[in-house]
Amino acid sequence: MTAMLELRQVTKSFGHDATLVHALVDADLTVHVGELVAVMGPSGSGKSTLLTIAGALEEPTSGSVLVAGQEVSELSRNDRARLRRRSIGYVFQAFNLLAGLTAVENVALPLELDGTRSRVAQRAARSALEQLGLGDRAKHYPDQLSGGESQRVAIARAIVGDRRLLLADEPTGALDSANGESVMRMLRNACKGGIAGVVVTHDAQLASWADRVVFMRDGRVVDQTAPRVGAESLLLPGSRP
Repeated sequence: MTAMLELRQVTKSFGHDATLVHALVDADLTVHVGELVAVMGPSGSGKSTLLTIAGALEEPTSGSVLVAGQEVSELSRNDRARLRRRSIGYVFQAFNLLAGLTAVENVALPLELDGTRSRVAQRAARSALEQLGLGDRAKHYPDQLSGGESQRVAIARAIVGDRRLLLADEPTGALDSANGESVMRMLRNACKGGIAGVVVTHDAQLASWADRVVFMRDGRVVDQTAPRVGAESLLLPGSRP
């Protein structure tokens, strides 16, 4: 299997001396093409930091990050920006939609910024919205959408185009259970189509859609397992229901 994302002994520290905090400690993670990995752990365990470093949004204090075999630290600033724009799709807890653009324009924007003609980009964007049940909301602005609808627009924007790595931080947080499962199904299908996905979630039932579940505690990867049916099987090792 081809590794799309590799984190090797990644440490991320903030502050100095008495205020020094280790958000990540010697974290190792490999995600292959076609694989969906869920990351779970308590608040403050390093899940979101791992995601931002994996997406080249933040630099590690030490260790190596490779995306599609490229060592991110060896890329120039322009090449790193190109990697983020072309190859990595992000879904943040804050939706980060542009208020002055419609849903379809928000989804199409990354493609247009990369040189895709507007008509082609909007056609792809509309298709992504329709897959998430938002075809009839394509011309609505963010302030006309519910929280759940805005979340799905953000997900459509992350998967549209020729992305190779999808990183999602609590992508179902604003959704009910039915829509949450719909989103996970779409992420799962995107991975089957040839991308690699990493999803941070606190919901064990939704994590069961993943091929592998990574557990974190105190900035460390403490366990990895294939999910089994039943949320009780996805509790953090050492925790109790």
